[in-house]
Amino acid sequence: IMGHVDHGKTSLLDHIRSANVVAGEAGGITQHIGAYQVQLPNGKEITFLDTPGHEAFTAMRARGAKVTDIAVIVVAADDAVMPQTREAISHAQAAGVPMIFAINKIDKDGANPQKIYEQLSGMNILVEEWGGKFQSQELSAKKALNIDKLLEKILLEAELLDLKANPAREGTGTIIEASLDKGRGYVATLLVENGTLRAGDLVVSGQYYGRVKAMFNERNKREDEAGPSAPAVILGLNGAPQAGEKFKVYTDEAEAKDIANRRAQILREQGMRAKKHITLDEIGRRLALGNFKELNVIIKGDVDGSVEALSDSLQKLSTEEIAVRVLLKGVGQISESDVVLATASDAVIIGFNVRPSVQANRLAETEGVEIKLYSIIYTAIDEIRSAMEGMLEPKMQERIVANVEIREVFKFDKATVAGCYVRDGKIKRDSKIRLIRDGIVVYPLGENVAELASLKRFKDDAKEVNAGMECGLTIKNYIDMKAGDVVEAYEQEEVKRTL
Repeated sequence: IMGHVDHGKTSLLDHIRSANVVAGEAGGITQHIGAYQVQLPNGKEITFLDTPGHEAFTAMRARGAKVTDIAVIVVAADDAVMPQTREAISHAQAAGVPMIFAINKIDKDGANPQKIYEQLSGMNILVEEWGGKFQSQELSAKKALNIDKLLEKILLEAELLDLKANPAREGTGTIIEASLDKGRGYVATLLVENGTLRAGDLVVSGQYYGRVKAMFNERNKREDEAGPSAPAVILGLNGAPQAGEKFKVYTDEAEAKDIANRRAQILREQGMRAKKHITLDEIGRRLALGNFKELNVIIKGDVDGSVEALSDSLQKLSTEEIAVRVLLKGVGQISESDVVLATASDAVIIGFNVRPSVQANRLAETEGVEIKLYSIIYTAIDEIRSAMEGMLEPKMQERIVANVEIREVFKFDKATVAGCYVRDGKIKRDSKIRLIRDGIVVYPLGENVAELASLKRFKDDAKEVNAGMECGLTIKNYIDMKAGDVVEAYEQEEVKRTL
């Protein structure tokens, strides 16, 4: 499912899945490319890939188009064929994937599907009612109008395509998403395209390999196998392959190891060569142009797809005067070594849905390294663009005032109380807070703000609790705290902007 931001892809998918994830996606972007399998009343199954619509995710969308059999292009009837719609169409054409057009939001006042068909005809795309070969369906995801008709058209297209796969052979397919999960190790979401993938299979993807220790479907239920066109989440790889990387099952462990290691070697050599190239030639060339400036960036995010998208977008911001260099991009918490690299190379660290470790934070403060944290990809891009244009207005900066470790959690029928120890700083009853688990913010998500519902010393309400003391606290509208979580308290103050 492809199309422009806010044209209703996610709400359409939601209706098809009849689950509601829309509100939880920060800024309305579907940031993690999702794969969902849906069973229709007639027993047929369709797997949907939800590709993010924001321009930052070009790379992810291009991959999404290559993986699918059919692309559904969503266009809002009250809007126009937008740049990303065109981009989605060209991805689908480049990948040779048949398209079905879903004209959404026909319940809105300004809806004019004919205008959309006219704009499409300008791109040499004629829908069936205009005498062309492309199926289209007018619908409303919000009012659940005509969605069943769209599904019928998808099945009709699939019948014409005569799609076949052999479930009896070893599984092959594509990695959709991979990340590091503290408790479970490397987790990869993949789509089986041929054969059957089973728990215990030896999988190689890019330079990584491993046995499938456990396999889950997208609803987090354990599965033993996944056949053609089924999405699955697997544990057991020894690294996080790039999204879009192919995977294959091998029977011989030595062969699998050998292939993965050879690929790693080639990647290392390419990296070395690329580094040598850029320094001497590039710097010499740019110095000749005069006032050579570059902005070095280190990117850490919660999943590979977001990191890649952010890195692509930032590199596109490079201008003649300022080059943006991504020195390092990776998945996981911002660590001390990231700060050391930033110090040595005079870089800014950008975190997307992740937090720095306490040590990294301290080091960054002493070394004067700036760590910028974002939960919405376009805020990051806009801020860095305006910084490069030198137009930063004063902003509210947050100052961390306390780190509180949750040691025990007590569940009562009305509330969940955390027994805590204040590691450093001073937590106040009215502090703004966030809950961090393994370096990743679990509450609040996006740009929301969380507060304490109560703060106690022993049985008494407390205004503030200092470092080295124990306290009990509850969080407003949140009960899923776990021992080992960290509550970070912060204040906001207005400061002059720098980047």
